[in-house]
Amino acid sequence: MRQALEEMRALYERNQADVSEAKSGRTDLIFLIRFRHCCLLRNQRCLLAYLYDRLLRIRALRWEYGSVLPNTIQFHMSAEEVEWFNRYKKSLATYMRSVGGEEGLDLTQDIKPPKSLYIEVRCLKDHGEFEIDDGTTILLKKNSQHFLPRWKCEQLIRQGVLEHVLS
Repeated sequence: MRQALEEMRALYERNQADVSEAKSGRTDLIFLIRFRHCCLLRNQRCLLAYLYDRLLRIRALRWEYGSVLPNTIQFHMSAEEVEWFNRYKKSLATYMRSVGGEEGLDLTQDIKPPKSLYIEVRCLKDHGEFEIDDGTTILLKKNSQHFLPRWKCEQLIRQGVLEHVLS
């Protein structure tokens, strides 16, 4: 991006200099000015397309990983992208609280329709206690296997704490 912005700055400065000469009567520079202007517009479209694609990917990360991004992903994001992710996360949370009654509606659950309501999962790392809606508390220790409600553990699967055991 820096290279494209530097190129655009150089093109703009050369155009500014040539425009002042063209105003004084050098009409042979008009085609060169138009060509540079077209180059500037093309670079601008390319940069905007790149930034929009990154924005869509960052938005998809919220749905894939939840509200907390792994450090390996955050490392490759700029400060502005992290700020945008946090604003999007808050906006989505506000919307989810506003629909679905008292508890709200978690739109990030069941992205794919479930085949069964309960699944067998294996814990990939120590996570601590995990409470299910009926009040049961389960200790999630590394390599332990559990039969849990799908909707309660989907988020932990996305975060890499649990893995779905396919029998």
